[in-house]
Amino acid sequence: MQFTIRFTLFFIIFASALTARSQYVLDTLDSERGPMVIYSNYTWEYLEDMHFDGIMNSYLYDILAADSTLNFTHDWDTEVCYPSNLQNSYSDLKDTIWLCTVDSMYSEFVMPFDGRVTSRYGWRRGRPHHGIDIGLRTGDTVRAAFSGRVRYAKYNESGFGNLVIIRHYNGLETFYAHLSKHMVVPNQLVNAGDPIGLGGNTGRSYGAHLHFEVRFFDIPINPERIIDFDKKELVDENLFVHSGLFKGSPSYSSSSASSASTSGATYHKVRSGDTLGHIAAKYRTTVSRLCSLNGIRQTTILQIGQTLRVR
Repeated sequence: MQFTIRFTLFFIIFASALTARSQYVLDTLDSERGPMVIYSNYTWEYLEDMHFDGIMNSYLYDILAADSTLNFTHDWDTEVCYPSNLQNSYSDLKDTIWLCTVDSMYSEFVMPFDGRVTSRYGWRRGRPHHGIDIGLRTGDTVRAAFSGRVRYAKYNESGFGNLVIIRHYNGLETFYAHLSKHMVVPNQLVNAGDPIGLGGNTGRSYGAHLHFEVRFFDIPINPERIIDFDKKELVDENLFVHSGLFKGSPSYSSSSASSASTSGATYHKVRSGDTLGHIAAKYRTTVSRLCSLNGIRQTTILQIGQTLRVR
């Protein structure tokens, strides 16, 4: 009987996986969280994650879905930074939506890092800055601000460096950028205060710091509208989402994906045949300096089209 059930479960998983993946299922294993699917390329995922639709707050999604004029999208995508392609507009919000940033089940808020704010949200040297920068030392522990599920955890080529994005039960997403190391993986459930990475200086960044963002369906919100960074606590447990909440938000542009870019910096787009040595010689710098600026190693394989900071 147990073999029959296991074989049936295996067949269902196998058939489902073949429609979406080139690799095939080797086996399933039981775990405390439920069945794990093991693929032929030695990757794995939980069965419950295979069909997760990204909805962490059904109340919020029902409200947005009921308004046919909004057309907000926010798919669950562990490979891209902005699953909406930044097409959602706060100007389309005609009504006010009430959110509870913490509730009886997920009642805790934890500062992502208890450090000094070094740069605030808004325009900075003529460039949009969509978050808050918090000073830290490379290797300091960065923690999840709220409970939720990790949507993205990898190196981001657009300037964030090592980036973790968490989608929360309150309907928001938080970004943690320039990390030296990831400590979580996509689809992982985390509680407020769980370590999610180590602080660093990867991507387009001057000096070790945490770049922290809060977004509503990919639209940035000034984190200080939600968190009092001096008192290290929430401004209010209630958040009223309306178009006015986003007033003063820096507009999107192709250059705004790097939230911590600084004037005076120089960048090079990798072309066919480029090596770190050639690039360093061209800009009269050193390979070690290039590695330090971009959070890479001398053995890192460069990708055509990749952007490297050279000064």
